[in-house]
Amino acid sequence: MVMQVISGHLGWVRSVAFDPSNNWFCTGSADRTIKIWDVASGRLKLTLTGHIEQIRGLAVSSKHTYMFSAGDDKQVKCWDLEQNKVIRSYHGHLSGVYCLALHPTIDILLTGGRDSVCRVWDIRTKMQIFALSGHDNTVCSVFTRPTDPQIVTGSHDTTIKFWDLRYGKTMSTLTHHKKSVRAMAPHPKEHSFASASADNIKKFSLPKGEFLHNMLSQQKTIINTMAVNEDGVMATGGDNGSLWFWDWRSGHNFQQAQTIVQPGSLDSEAGIYALAYDVTGTRLISCEADKTIKMWKEDETATEQTHPLNFKPPKDIRRF
Repeated sequence: MVMQVISGHLGWVRSVAFDPSNNWFCTGSADRTIKIWDVASGRLKLTLTGHIEQIRGLAVSSKHTYMFSAGDDKQVKCWDLEQNKVIRSYHGHLSGVYCLALHPTIDILLTGGRDSVCRVWDIRTKMQIFALSGHDNTVCSVFTRPTDPQIVTGSHDTTIKFWDLRYGKTMSTLTHHKKSVRAMAPHPKEHSFASASADNIKKFSLPKGEFLHNMLSQQKTIINTMAVNEDGVMATGGDNGSLWFWDWRSGHNFQQAQTIVQPGSLDSEAGIYALAYDVTGTRLISCEADKTIKMWKEDETATEQTHPLNFKPPKDIRRF
Protein backbone atom coordinates (compact mmCIF):
# COMPACT_ATOMS: atom_id res chain seq x y z
CA MET A 1 0.00 0.00 0.00
CA VAL A 2 1.17 3.52 -0.74
CA MET A 3 2.44 5.30 2.31
CA GLN A 4 3.58 8.58 0.83
CA VAL A 5 3.76 10.40 -2.49
CA ILE A 6 6.75 12.71 -2.83
CA SER A 7 6.75 15.31 -5.56
CA GLY A 8 9.44 17.81 -6.42
CA HIS A 9 11.03 16.66 -9.65
CA LEU A 10 10.03 18.46 -12.83
CA GLY A 11 10.52 15.47 -15.10
CA TRP A 12 10.23 11.70 -15.19
CA VAL A 13 12.04 10.14 -12.24
CA ARG A 14 14.38 7.57 -13.77
CA SER A 15 16.65 6.22 -11.03
CA VAL A 16 16.96 5.77 -7.30
CA ALA A 17 19.58 4.63 -4.78
CA PHE A 18 19.62 4.31 -1.00
CA ASP A 19 22.37 5.47 1.30
CA PRO A 20 23.84 2.46 3.18
CA SER A 21 23.02 4.04 6.58
CA ASN A 22 19.35 4.20 5.48
CA ASN A 23 18.96 7.88 6.38
CA TRP A 24 18.42 9.27 2.90
CA PHE A 25 17.91 8.21 -0.69
CA CYS A 26 18.68 9.92 -3.97
CA THR A 27 16.67 10.10 -7.18
CA GLY A 28 17.74 11.09 -10.67
CA SER A 29 15.32 12.62 -13.09
CA ALA A 30 14.71 13.78 -16.64
CA ASP A 31 14.77 17.32 -15.22
CA ARG A 32 18.56 16.78 -15.11
CA THR A 33 18.81 17.04 -11.33
CA ILE A 34 19.63 14.60 -8.57
CA LYS A 35 17.57 15.13 -5.46
CA ILE A 36 18.40 13.75 -2.03
CA TRP A 37 15.47 12.97 0.26
CA ASP A 38 15.09 12.07 3.90
CA VAL A 39 13.85 8.48 4.26
CA ALA A 40 11.80 9.02 7.41
CA SER A 41 9.95 12.21 6.46
CA GLY A 42 10.24 12.24 2.67
CA ARG A 43 11.50 15.83 2.80
CA LEU A 44 13.90 17.20 0.23
CA LYS A 45 17.40 17.65 1.66
CA LEU A 46 19.39 18.70 -1.38
CA THR A 47 19.25 19.20 -5.15
CA LEU A 48 22.38 18.56 -7.21
CA THR A 49 22.77 19.93 -10.73
CA GLY A 50 25.48 19.17 -13.23
CA HIS A 51 24.09 16.70 -15.73
CA ILE A 52 22.75 18.09 -18.98
CA GLU A 53 20.45 15.17 -19.83
CA GLN A 54 18.31 12.77 -17.83
CA ILE A 55 19.97 10.70 -15.12
CA ARG A 56 19.43 6.97 -15.61
CA GLY A 57 21.80 5.44 -13.08
CA LEU A 58 22.65 6.16 -9.45
CA ALA A 59 24.68 4.36 -6.81
CA VAL A 60 25.93 5.28 -3.35
CA SER A 61 29.19 3.86 -2.07
CA SER A 62 29.20 2.05 1.26
CA LYS A 63 32.92 2.62 1.79
CA HIS A 64 33.39 6.26 0.80
CA THR A 65 31.23 9.37 0.99
CA TYR A 66 30.70 9.10 -2.74
CA MET A 67 27.67 8.95 -4.97
CA PHE A 68 27.87 8.00 -8.63
CA SER A 69 25.53 9.12 -11.38
CA ALA A 70 25.25 8.44 -15.09
CA GLY A 71 22.93 9.71 -17.76
CA ASP A 72 21.96 10.25 -21.37
CA ASP A 73 24.61 12.99 -21.64
CA LYS A 74 27.32 10.24 -21.79
CA GLN A 75 28.68 11.52 -18.49
CA VAL A 76 29.51 9.39 -15.48
CA LYS A 77 30.16 11.48 -12.39
CA CYS A 78 31.46 10.87 -8.89
CA TRP A 79 30.02 13.22 -6.28
CA ASP A 80 31.64 13.86 -2.93
CA LEU A 81 28.77 14.07 -0.46
CA GLU A 82 30.81 15.99 2.07
CA GLN A 83 31.19 18.94 -0.30
CA ASN A 84 28.17 18.08 -2.51
CA LYS A 85 30.04 18.51 -5.73
CA VAL A 86 31.45 16.49 -8.60
CA ILE A 87 35.03 15.47 -7.89
CA ARG A 88 35.58 13.02 -10.77
CA SER A 89 34.19 12.36 -14.21
CA TYR A 90 34.67 9.16 -16.17
CA HIS A 91 34.92 9.81 -19.91
CA GLY A 92 34.61 7.15 -22.58
CA HIS A 93 30.99 6.31 -23.35
CA LEU A 94 30.08 7.11 -26.93
CA SER A 95 26.38 7.40 -26.21
CA GLY A 96 23.91 7.61 -23.34
CA VAL A 97 24.65 5.62 -20.18
CA TYR A 98 21.68 3.52 -19.09
CA CYS A 99 22.82 1.62 -16.02
CA LEU A 100 25.43 1.80 -13.32
CA ALA A 101 26.66 -0.46 -10.53
CA LEU A 102 29.35 -0.41 -7.85
CA HIS A 103 31.44 -3.48 -7.12
CA PRO A 104 30.83 -4.63 -3.51
CA THR A 105 34.46 -5.27 -2.58
CA ILE A 106 36.83 -3.57 -5.06
CA ASP A 107 36.80 0.14 -5.87
CA ILE A 108 35.51 -0.17 -9.39
CA LEU A 109 32.46 1.20 -11.13
CA LEU A 110 30.49 -0.42 -13.98
CA THR A 111 28.44 1.48 -16.50
CA GLY A 112 26.46 0.12 -19.43
CA GLY A 113 25.06 2.17 -22.23
CA ARG A 114 23.72 2.63 -25.70
CA ASP A 115 27.13 1.97 -27.22
CA SER A 116 26.55 -1.77 -26.40
CA VAL A 117 29.52 -1.81 -24.05
CA CYS A 118 29.80 -2.24 -20.31
CA ARG A 119 32.73 -0.17 -19.13
CA VAL A 120 34.73 -0.93 -15.99
CA TRP A 121 36.26 2.11 -14.30
CA ASP A 122 38.84 2.52 -11.57
CA ILE A 123 37.03 4.89 -9.20
CA ARG A 124 40.15 6.58 -7.89
CA THR A 125 42.22 7.09 -11.02
CA LYS A 126 39.25 7.57 -13.43
CA MET A 127 40.92 5.09 -15.81
CA GLN A 128 38.85 2.70 -17.88
CA ILE A 129 40.05 -0.78 -16.90
CA PHE A 130 37.98 -2.69 -19.47
CA ALA A 131 35.40 -2.11 -22.13
CA LEU A 132 33.36 -5.31 -21.98
CA SER A 133 32.15 -5.65 -25.54
CA GLY A 134 30.09 -8.51 -26.89
CA HIS A 135 26.49 -7.32 -26.74
CA ASP A 136 24.90 -6.32 -30.05
CA ASN A 137 22.67 -3.65 -28.57
CA THR A 138 22.20 -1.31 -25.62
CA VAL A 139 23.35 -2.62 -22.25
CA CYS A 140 20.38 -1.64 -20.10
CA SER A 141 20.93 -3.54 -16.84
CA VAL A 142 23.95 -4.59 -14.83
CA PHE A 143 24.69 -5.95 -11.36
CA THR A 144 27.88 -7.05 -9.63
CA ARG A 145 28.91 -9.72 -7.15
CA PRO A 146 31.98 -10.29 -5.00
CA THR A 147 32.71 -13.67 -6.67
CA ASP A 148 32.69 -14.87 -10.27
CA PRO A 149 30.78 -14.05 -12.38
CA GLN A 150 31.50 -10.67 -10.83
CA ILE A 151 29.63 -8.79 -13.56
CA VAL A 152 26.27 -9.69 -15.10
CA THR A 153 24.80 -7.55 -17.87
CA GLY A 154 21.44 -7.60 -19.62
CA SER A 155 20.86 -6.05 -22.99
CA HIS A 156 18.33 -5.03 -25.62
CA ASP A 157 19.84 -7.82 -27.75
CA THR A 158 17.81 -10.15 -25.42
CA THR A 159 20.89 -11.84 -23.94
CA ILE A 160 22.40 -11.87 -20.46
CA LYS A 161 26.18 -12.12 -20.26
CA PHE A 162 28.43 -13.21 -17.41
CA TRP A 163 31.84 -11.52 -17.47
CA ASP A 164 35.22 -12.56 -16.15
CA LEU A 165 36.60 -9.47 -14.46
CA ARG A 166 40.20 -10.70 -14.58
CA TYR A 167 40.42 -10.90 -18.35
CA GLY A 168 37.52 -8.69 -19.41
CA LYS A 169 35.96 -11.52 -21.42
CA THR A 170 32.55 -13.18 -21.59
CA MET A 171 32.24 -16.26 -19.40
CA SER A 172 28.83 -17.30 -20.71
CA THR A 173 25.78 -15.96 -22.51
CA LEU A 174 22.17 -16.74 -21.57
CA THR A 175 19.78 -16.61 -24.51
CA HIS A 176 16.52 -17.56 -22.80
CA HIS A 177 14.69 -14.28 -23.26
CA LYS A 178 12.92 -13.25 -26.45
CA LYS A 179 12.80 -9.52 -25.71
CA SER A 180 15.11 -6.91 -24.17
CA VAL A 181 16.34 -7.71 -20.68
CA ARG A 182 15.62 -4.32 -19.15
CA ALA A 183 15.79 -5.34 -15.50
CA MET A 184 17.69 -7.81 -13.35
CA ALA A 185 17.87 -8.35 -9.62
CA PRO A 186 20.17 -10.61 -7.64
CA HIS A 187 18.71 -12.17 -4.50
CA PRO A 188 20.38 -10.57 -1.46
CA LYS A 189 21.04 -13.95 0.23
CA GLU A 190 20.56 -16.82 -2.21
CA HIS A 191 22.88 -17.57 -5.11
CA SER A 192 20.38 -16.73 -7.80
CA PHE A 193 19.04 -13.80 -9.77
CA ALA A 194 15.94 -12.90 -11.72
CA SER A 195 15.74 -11.15 -15.05
CA ALA A 196 12.75 -9.51 -16.65
CA SER A 197 11.79 -8.88 -20.22
CA ALA A 198 8.42 -8.25 -21.79
CA ASP A 199 7.87 -11.97 -22.43
CA ASN A 200 8.66 -13.47 -19.03
CA ILE A 201 10.42 -13.07 -15.73
CA LYS A 202 12.98 -15.82 -15.38
CA LYS A 203 15.07 -17.04 -12.48
CA PHE A 204 18.64 -18.31 -12.88
CA SER A 205 21.15 -19.89 -10.55
CA LEU A 206 24.53 -18.38 -9.80
CA PRO A 207 27.39 -18.82 -10.46
CA LYS A 208 26.58 -21.17 -13.34
CA GLY A 209 23.54 -19.43 -14.78
CA GLU A 210 21.32 -22.51 -15.01
CA PHE A 211 17.72 -21.66 -15.80
CA LEU A 212 15.55 -22.41 -12.77
CA HIS A 213 12.01 -21.44 -13.75
CA ASN A 214 9.72 -18.74 -15.07
CA MET A 215 7.58 -16.66 -12.77
CA LEU A 216 4.08 -18.10 -12.92
CA SER A 217 2.27 -15.14 -14.50
CA GLN A 218 3.04 -12.64 -17.22
CA GLN A 219 2.83 -8.95 -16.50
CA LYS A 220 2.16 -8.26 -20.21
CA THR A 221 4.02 -4.98 -20.29
CA ILE A 222 7.57 -3.75 -20.57
CA ILE A 223 9.18 -4.28 -17.18
CA ASN A 224 11.57 -1.42 -16.47
CA THR A 225 12.79 -2.39 -13.06
CA MET A 226 12.77 -5.03 -10.35
CA ALA A 227 13.91 -5.35 -6.74
CA VAL A 228 14.08 -8.20 -4.23
CA ASN A 229 14.33 -7.98 -0.46
CA GLU A 230 15.73 -10.55 1.98
CA ASP A 231 12.27 -11.97 2.70
CA GLY A 232 12.06 -13.06 -0.93
CA VAL A 233 9.47 -10.49 -1.94
CA MET A 234 10.21 -9.39 -5.48
CA ALA A 235 8.63 -6.27 -6.91
CA THR A 236 8.50 -5.54 -10.64
CA GLY A 237 7.53 -2.20 -12.12
CA GLY A 238 5.90 -1.95 -15.52
CA ASP A 239 5.74 0.73 -18.16
CA ASN A 240 1.96 0.84 -17.71
CA GLY A 241 2.24 1.68 -14.02
CA SER A 242 1.62 -1.84 -12.75
CA LEU A 243 3.56 -2.87 -9.67
CA TRP A 244 3.47 -6.63 -9.13
CA PHE A 245 4.72 -8.51 -6.09
CA TRP A 246 6.05 -12.04 -6.38
CA ASP A 247 7.10 -14.80 -4.05
CA TRP A 248 10.72 -15.52 -4.93
CA ARG A 249 10.68 -19.23 -4.17
CA SER A 250 7.55 -20.35 -5.96
CA GLY A 251 7.29 -17.61 -8.55
CA HIS A 252 3.71 -16.92 -7.51
CA ASN A 253 2.40 -13.41 -8.19
CA PHE A 254 0.57 -12.73 -4.92
CA GLN A 255 -0.34 -9.06 -5.37
CA GLN A 256 -0.92 -6.64 -8.20
CA ALA A 257 -0.95 -2.92 -7.52
CA GLN A 258 -1.56 -0.15 -9.99
CA THR A 259 0.05 3.21 -9.46
CA ILE A 260 -2.29 6.20 -9.53
CA VAL A 261 -1.02 9.27 -11.37
CA GLN A 262 -0.87 12.49 -9.42
CA PRO A 263 -3.68 14.97 -10.18
CA GLY A 264 -3.13 16.87 -13.41
CA SER A 265 -1.25 14.03 -15.08
CA LEU A 266 -2.40 12.00 -18.04
CA ASP A 267 -3.32 8.36 -17.47
CA SER A 268 -0.60 7.50 -19.96
CA GLU A 269 1.91 8.91 -17.48
CA ALA A 270 1.46 5.87 -15.25
CA GLY A 271 4.83 4.21 -15.61
CA ILE A 272 7.39 2.94 -13.15
CA TYR A 273 11.02 3.48 -14.12
CA ALA A 274 12.91 2.46 -11.00
CA LEU A 275 12.31 0.54 -7.79
CA ALA A 276 14.46 0.13 -4.71
CA TYR A 277 13.99 -1.37 -1.29
CA ASP A 278 15.51 0.48 1.63
CA VAL A 279 18.27 -1.20 3.63
CA THR A 280 15.82 -2.96 5.94
CA GLY A 281 13.72 -4.24 3.04
CA THR A 282 10.48 -2.91 4.56
CA ARG A 283 10.03 0.19 2.42
CA LEU A 284 9.85 0.22 -1.35
CA ILE A 285 10.45 3.38 -3.37
CA SER A 286 9.07 3.67 -6.90
CA CYS A 287 10.13 6.37 -9.36
CA GLU A 288 7.47 7.23 -11.86
CA ALA A 289 6.55 8.94 -15.09
CA ASP A 290 4.12 11.31 -13.39
CA LYS A 291 7.22 12.98 -11.83
CA THR A 292 6.49 11.55 -8.38
CA ILE A 293 8.30 9.22 -6.04
CA LYS A 294 6.05 6.86 -4.13
CA MET A 295 6.91 5.09 -0.91
CA TRP A 296 5.20 1.72 -0.39
CA LYS A 297 5.04 -0.33 2.78
CA GLU A 298 3.66 -3.65 3.83
CA ASP A 299 0.08 -3.58 5.05
CA GLU A 300 0.40 -4.72 8.66
CA THR A 301 -3.34 -5.29 8.98
CA ALA A 302 -3.53 -7.76 6.10
CA THR A 303 -4.80 -11.22 6.96
CA GLU A 304 -5.41 -14.33 4.89
CA GLN A 305 -9.08 -13.34 4.81
CA THR A 306 -8.54 -9.86 3.42
CA HIS A 307 -5.79 -10.96 1.01
CA PRO A 308 -6.39 -14.63 0.16
CA LEU A 309 -3.56 -16.54 -1.48
CA ASN A 310 -4.99 -18.12 -4.61
CA PHE A 311 -1.94 -20.20 -5.31
CA LYS A 312 -2.30 -23.42 -7.27
CA PRO A 313 1.14 -24.80 -7.99
CA PRO A 314 1.38 -25.72 -11.67
CA LYS A 315 1.87 -29.42 -12.37
CA ASP A 316 4.10 -28.82 -15.34
CA ILE A 317 6.21 -25.84 -14.31
CA ARG A 318 7.77 -24.63 -17.55
CA ARG A 319 11.53 -24.93 -17.47
CA PHE A 320 12.23 -23.06 -20.67
